Amino acid sequence: MASSVSSSSPLFASLRPPAPAGSRCCAAPPQAAAPSAENAVPSRPAPLVAVASHRRELVLGAALGALLSVSRAPLPAQAREVVVGSYLPPAPSNPGFVFFRATPKDTPALRAGNVEPYEFVLPPTWKQTRVANILSGNYCQPKCAEPWVEVKFEDEKQGKVQVVASPLIRLTNKPNATIEDIGSPERLIASLGPFVTGNTFDPDELVDTSVEKIDGQTYYSYVLETPLALTGSHNLAKATAKGNTVVLFVASASDKQWSSSEKVLKAIVDSFQV
Repeated sequence: MASSVSSSSPLFASLRPPAPAGSRCCAAPPQAAAPSAENAVPSRPAPLVAVASHRRELVLGAALGALLSVSRAPLPAQAREVVVGSYLPPAPSNPGFVFFRATPKDTPALRAGNVEPYEFVLPPTWKQTRVANILSGNYCQPKCAEPWVEVKFEDEKQGKVQVVASPLIRLTNKPNATIEDIGSPERLIASLGPFVTGNTFDPDELVDTSVEKIDGQTYYSYVLETPLALTGSHNLAKATAKGNTVVLFVASASDKQWSSSEKVLKAIVDSFQV
């Protein structure tokens, strides 16, 4: 039986809309003493409309200034919504692909040293998409209890990929454990399967597994047919453990995308290394 996923996991937490701000009231200004009859002067209405209008202009001006300053600010590296071929270098060993290697500027976990830099190739037409703050692990670094999403890329016609990182302590009490220390490929995917599919994992959805070593690092690879998955009906995954983290690379596609991009997605997953 696959292990259940905690409802407190940030990957499945829901955002609540902020509560409406409470109303504020101001005390009425003290009224001036009535002038004596001999000193009385013709009264004029106070310019309340002009004062209110001036205050509104100040507030609107400040808000507009803040909005303009935000719009001028560059997008973070992990949120560039332009084709990756415009800023990533060609992949030397994979003609027709570009090369992505994550650096500390890309994610909070990399800056905190909780994840080792990882790399993979992508078609140049893909785009990097934003990771919601609640999924990124930004709020829980440097010690996160649940898995988080590192980066995401996608192409409407071919599919999407994402890197999911899981604290090693969630899977084993042994520090700096290898992926073999955690268990077999089947045992690992039973724990992390819901983070592949986006909802649940059924062992019957596992079509194939394989194990390979690259530069002394062991990787588990998976092929899954997941008709009820939120990520897509076809999923490929590759996982390894390094330092205090298990890193899971997932490629997902719908039936329509899979029919034309199966080879591309397999090439992307095969290229993943930590």
